[in-house]
Amino acid sequence: MNHKVQSGPKSAEYTSDYKAGQDNVQVLGMDIHNPVFTTSALAIIVFIVLTLAFPADAKVMLEGARSWSTETFDWLFMIGGNVFVLFCLLMIILPVGRIRLGGDDAKPEFSRMSWFSMLFAAGMGIGLMFWSVAEPVAYYTDWWGTPLNVAPSTPEAAAAAMGATLFHWGLHPWAIYGVVALALAFFTYNKGLPLTIRSAFYPILGERVWGPIGHVIDIVAVLATIFGLATSLGLGASQAAAGLHFLFGIDNDITTQIIVIAAVSAIAILSVIRGLEGGVKVLSNINMGIAGILLLFVIIAGSVTGFFSNFVLTVTNYASDIIPLSNWVGREDEKFYNGWTVFYWAWWVSWSPFVGMFIARVSRGRTVREFMTAVLLIPTIVSAIWMAAFGALALDQVQSGTGALANGLTDVSLAMFQMLENLPFTAITSALAIILVLVFFITSSDSGSLVIDSITAGGKVDAPVPQRIFWAVLQGLIAAVLLYGGGAEALKALQAGAVTTGLPFTVILLLMCFSIYKGLKTEL
Repeated sequence: MNHKVQSGPKSAEYTSDYKAGQDNVQVLGMDIHNPVFTTSALAIIVFIVLTLAFPADAKVMLEGARSWSTETFDWLFMIGGNVFVLFCLLMIILPVGRIRLGGDDAKPEFSRMSWFSMLFAAGMGIGLMFWSVAEPVAYYTDWWGTPLNVAPSTPEAAAAAMGATLFHWGLHPWAIYGVVALALAFFTYNKGLPLTIRSAFYPILGERVWGPIGHVIDIVAVLATIFGLATSLGLGASQAAAGLHFLFGIDNDITTQIIVIAAVSAIAILSVIRGLEGGVKVLSNINMGIAGILLLFVIIAGSVTGFFSNFVLTVTNYASDIIPLSNWVGREDEKFYNGWTVFYWAWWVSWSPFVGMFIARVSRGRTVREFMTAVLLIPTIVSAIWMAAFGALALDQVQSGTGALANGLTDVSLAMFQMLENLPFTAITSALAIILVLVFFITSSDSGSLVIDSITAGGKVDAPVPQRIFWAVLQGLIAAVLLYGGGAEALKALQAGAVTTGLPFTVILLLMCFSIYKGLKTEL
């Protein structure tokens, strides 16, 4: 089923006659926006060839670029993250919160549960599967720095670990997504502009947004999205293969990893062919169902009363530490600050074009207040619940000397399975965890393909099926080729390249805040 963008009436300030896809050309059954599609595809091919030819050099160069951007501009990432949180909270409480995306008569396309399932699965569901266990253990044991220089392996370290983990998965990352999502949803559904990143800058650039400046914005968005997704798919295949080896003894080698990538890509292709209604929505609902079952089991098998006390502990430490953790001046915990927080902020920003556009794509008919509440506050609460169940239980095992985690964090991809190993029905729960990981990867892949497809089609949301298949296949090919030809080093180089794009996009997001404010004023 194709969902055509329906927009509300344009205001006098937004009278552009530019239509989605008006500069497109037809090639091999695809409806492509030539400057963006061609340049992005060529840049991707050149990158892959050079990375395979010089994997070590590419890794050194790109990791150097990433380190330079995160260490030199750490202040910009931190200030930006704080601004985005405050901006999104203001969108909830100010009068603009009553504006409806798509106009007063617009109706939501999806139920609240399906809507939330899709935005959460695309946003960060897969990351929580691994880092909800690994991250608190890492902070508690000083695996790579401790938050706010708390002494490791102490009760204070356990409390700080839970608060810092939620800090990295709570308000700040979702505010980053929320800014992009609101900008695209508003300018597409209320102002009739194409569903593409450049449209968010029409109040600032005017008609120039349809020229070379806009092309550059969209090309950077495509590259950040495809590289981020391919990195996650490649590294995720390694993690899934590690889980299969842990559970079933299947060899964790390149063959298994490529089979995982091929299987995920094949199902993602079927999903993008079916579209939002029959593909992404169905898989996202399955995701949330399996996640809910696993969460409930861990709460009951661990300790119900312990879960509630851990939830309170997590939320209170998050609230008490959010200001010092958000500070960028005179930080003494530099290893933690640069190695974790600044890296995370750059990573979330680099993912924001993909996740933000996808959230916008499924959010027509919601008011700004409802939209921001669902994008900002509800995921933070759900993350706190998830952390209190999985992360706190893992810390309990470490502190009590139970299981493999008591020996410290040795392999991030195994942390979840090592925690489940000490609970009843290990084989069943570990199998559920592997299925959940794979389905999360599939939803990320197919939703990312739909987003890239829209950008490279000039903002159209009903581009031909071959075009959707092209991007879904390309994601898998990039991950498989780099994994086979350069191994984990090549994928880390790709990840470093994706994170580096977070620097220019932080500036772009700050400009988006001004653009959104200027646009919303015309609706009141």
